[in-house]
Amino acid sequence: MKRFALISVSDKTGIVDFGKQLEALGFTIVSSGGTYRVLKENGLNPIRVSEITGFPEILEGRVTTLHPKIHGGILADLRKEEHKKEIEEHGINPFEIVCVNLYPFKETVAKTDDEDTIIENIDIGGPTLLRASAKNFHSVAVVVDPDDYGKVVEEIKKDGKVSLELRKTLAYKAFSHTASYDIAISSFFGKSLGIKFPKSLFLEFNLEATLRYGENPHQDAAFYREPDFRSDELPALKKLQGKELSYNNLMDSDAAIEMVREFEEPACVIVKHANPCGIGRDGESLVEAFKRAHSTDPMSAFGGIIALNREVDEELASFITKNFCEVVIAPSFTEGARQVFSKKKNLRLIELPINSEKYPYFSLKRVRGGILLQDADTIEENRKDWKIVTKAKPDEETMRALEFAWKVVKHVKSNAIVFCKENETLGIGAGQMSRVDSVKIAVMKANKDLKGSVLASDAFFPFRDSIDEAAKIGVKAIIQPGGSIRDKEVIEAADEHGIAMVFTGIRHFRH
Repeated sequence: MKRFALISVSDKTGIVDFGKQLEALGFTIVSSGGTYRVLKENGLNPIRVSEITGFPEILEGRVTTLHPKIHGGILADLRKEEHKKEIEEHGINPFEIVCVNLYPFKETVAKTDDEDTIIENIDIGGPTLLRASAKNFHSVAVVVDPDDYGKVVEEIKKDGKVSLELRKTLAYKAFSHTASYDIAISSFFGKSLGIKFPKSLFLEFNLEATLRYGENPHQDAAFYREPDFRSDELPALKKLQGKELSYNNLMDSDAAIEMVREFEEPACVIVKHANPCGIGRDGESLVEAFKRAHSTDPMSAFGGIIALNREVDEELASFITKNFCEVVIAPSFTEGARQVFSKKKNLRLIELPINSEKYPYFSLKRVRGGILLQDADTIEENRKDWKIVTKAKPDEETMRALEFAWKVVKHVKSNAIVFCKENETLGIGAGQMSRVDSVKIAVMKANKDLKGSVLASDAFFPFRDSIDEAAKIGVKAIIQPGGSIRDKEVIEAADEHGIAMVFTGIRHFRH
């Protein structure tokens, strides 16, 4: 009995060698279009699909394989005698192997905005072939991935056929391939129609790595990447040394990167449990920025994640390694810096482009029974839109300190309070149920004198108590969204203490 393999691929990687090996194993290859030409030009002897169907390709190749003599040969369940009898009666040859991958729809969308070109790259026959073959995995080996060509050939050489286990695995990959393809097409139409929150949410993420465990050792975990991730996002990181990155490392690294991206000037962020325990910047020196960040809370910085937005040199590496940290992230490291860090074998050294560009994206949070989806908090704010609501007016130096504090507080878990000077955090109070408690904790955690500092609050003050606490330690200015029914009372408290207050009109809750 003749053995048949159908091959029709957009990605021609490895297809000639695969075809030659199948022919050597006695397979007759059925093909069409560009795949037929490539195989023929490279010395193989494929036959055209039209020779099987007795019908030519029509509509510029849109209709080629959609025919009973093709799909009957794919869908015949050879475990059933009636199926074998029926295809024999109709002169249909069963296909043992179907090798298909699809038109480059995603690549086309990435390259052009021309709708006709994009639509023409929606494959119709390919997904039909894949789904039919995958459904009938008991009789057909469906191959979508060039990496699997060798496995298929090896099993046929060894046992004369592809094992059921591999056929089922290949079917799984085929259905995943078509699902991914359909998501891409659906997303394209959704975007072209301006649909922000679709009725059904389809997401695709690809496995990047399985992790040792999750937040705790009893939790399994993995890291999945977006198919079209940016070059400055976590999947693009380059680990230069150290242990494998853990779930917590990745969570904290992402938080640190997001924070340090707020600054155009040399800046350093130190993160612990997704909260900053110190942020510093300097007009010229990254070393000074690091010193300012570390001095905020040296105790909490122990075992933290450090993100920097400039190249790290040997001098800075020497300062960093005086204390224990888990991860250091920067756009690049000098050779001298790498030599210094190499003495800390377990320290993860991560190279990743970091810039201050803001771009929109969605934030997802899993809840029991569903997902919460929202715009990420990347709003562009203009100081011109802020309102000074007190009798005391901040001078330019104070305004720069308030701007710095406002960039910091949006990254602290709510309720969030930060005390800052122009280029450094002084005290951070995070995640308290009461805002005045966040103030007290920030004061308690401060490692420097807070007199003359500024205070930022991620949301409005519901009472004047926080203002009174801030006044006790000599705060000179406060920045907050405003919007409380007690704003008048809060402003009066600031006026009583001679504190300048700015309303931004924007809240930055972070749960």
